[in-house]
Amino acid sequence: MTTNDVEAHYTVTDLEQAIVSALTSLGKDTGALVPEDLAPVDEFHIRGRESTAELAELVKPSAGTEILDVGSGLGGTARYLADHYGSRVIGIDLTEAYCALARRLSGWVGLSERTEFRQGDALRLPFEDGTFALAWTEHAQMNIPDKATFYREIHRVLRPGGRLAFHDIFAGGGGDVHFPVPWASDPTISALARVDEVRSLLASMGFTEVAWEDRTAAALAWFRAALERIRTKGPPPLGIHLLMGEDSRLKLENMVRNLEERRIAVVLAVLRRA
Repeated sequence: MTTNDVEAHYTVTDLEQAIVSALTSLGKDTGALVPEDLAPVDEFHIRGRESTAELAELVKPSAGTEILDVGSGLGGTARYLADHYGSRVIGIDLTEAYCALARRLSGWVGLSERTEFRQGDALRLPFEDGTFALAWTEHAQMNIPDKATFYREIHRVLRPGGRLAFHDIFAGGGGDVHFPVPWASDPTISALARVDEVRSLLASMGFTEVAWEDRTAAALAWFRAALERIRTKGPPPLGIHLLMGEDSRLKLENMVRNLEERRIAVVLAVLRRA
């Protein structure tokens, strides 16, 4: 696995035009959008805005808090935190095309001053020690084999007493994952770790758990509902299927199988740096 392989997986040709076309079909004008208009597509993680809001409720960042979002994608989480909590969010993502589009989307909804997006590697965060009070990550580490460096870098850029909030997918113990899935077309760019491995790793670094909640059942219900809507009504004009390519339905079906068979697990957690 190389970073180029991962970036290639997430890069979608003409994604901005696809989003604009979908918005237009919904009667939306890119010159008069609010963040909620983008929510169906700009949060590329399980349960979308719902899970972002749940995690934000656990950490409740105060106005003006500077947050690092590792694996920021199209910037939906960053815009949610900026809009609802008055935070300033810096997003780092490996995929330059995502970062460029995230900047434009923030401009469309008037949040350019409170969100910033940089192309970068999560294993070499371009920040000094102790820069942030809160680090946030959703669905990034599944493509990163070196978990120790990933979490060590987050620990490094957090201030003493700072918090790490994450919503992530882990190996569930039920066997090998059925591919393709949203984060990987095949096993070569997938790097799932077991929940107990990551939990022990974080503890060894000096992180203390504030909240640790299994969201596997909620994830399964969400994917089942999404597939049922597609079966009865077809895919919506605006949705994460625009980011997943022509095999998006197969990826969703595989997620249901993987969750049902406990091949993957989903966790929402908040931890505090010593």
